[in-house]
Amino acid sequence: MQLQENPIRWPAEAIWEAVAPLLPGFTVEVLPSIDSTNTELMRRARAGRGEPTLLVAEQQTAGRGRLGRVWQSDVGASLMMSLGLPLAPADWSGLSLAVGVSVAESLQPELPAVGNDQAARIGLKWPNDLWLGGSAGDRKLGGILVETASFVAPQPAAAPAGASTARYVVVGIGINVMPRSAEGMSLPPGSLQDVEPGLDAPTALLRIVPALVAMLQSFEGYGFAPMQARFATRDVLQGRAVTLSDGQAGTAHGVAEDGALLVHTAQGMQAITSSEISVRPAAMRPH
Repeated sequence: MQLQENPIRWPAEAIWEAVAPLLPGFTVEVLPSIDSTNTELMRRARAGRGEPTLLVAEQQTAGRGRLGRVWQSDVGASLMMSLGLPLAPADWSGLSLAVGVSVAESLQPELPAVGNDQAARIGLKWPNDLWLGGSAGDRKLGGILVETASFVAPQPAAAPAGASTARYVVVGIGINVMPRSAEGMSLPPGSLQDVEPGLDAPTALLRIVPALVAMLQSFEGYGFAPMQARFATRDVLQGRAVTLSDGQAGTAHGVAEDGALLVHTAQGMQAITSSEISVRPAAMRPH
């Protein structure tokens, strides 16, 4: 892989101009290297810094995925970002799925028709992965890691009585921009180059962030239910045989209004909600 030679031109000002009216006090930071953008924003939150912040890293030395998996990348090869902000939804269920819908739609607003052998389709694998489907089979494009601080964030002075308590939430997103080696992986990874040749990390960032902020504010008011149908159009597990981490096997039947994965097993239909349950498709077939 050819490494980035020239400085990356990040659209920090354009993102700030689009988001600041929605999030007062919003800032954008780009760091050449850090252990993990999620870890850094959580450190700041524990230190009492709860302002809305977009943190982008050109390189991560200890990037984290779900269940502690490592996410590292060369400069320019991946988009690695975290958005931190106070949020007070009535129900947190389905947040990572809603983030996935927003990101997928920002990167590929219209899904290519099924049967188009040349086109890669950005799909969503419950609970927090972006996948590519198409003639090359199924490949992971990126991942989402949502973390909430275990303490209460500063509350707005004008919060109405009975309103939900705001907590500081960090939404981490990692996306392969350039093709990566499949060494040590059960499935070869996908990249944005498969979706749109020439699409780079700065362009993807500008597409993703303003829409993501708007979605989070919508989620705060309405939860995941309005996103359920949009998730369904990109659900890569729908109708597939899946094996749960506790050994049960079944068939995936989409997600409920709260984001739970519906799996029909020998014991009947089950709603899977635990973030500790790993869903492994028994057979990933091309779309």
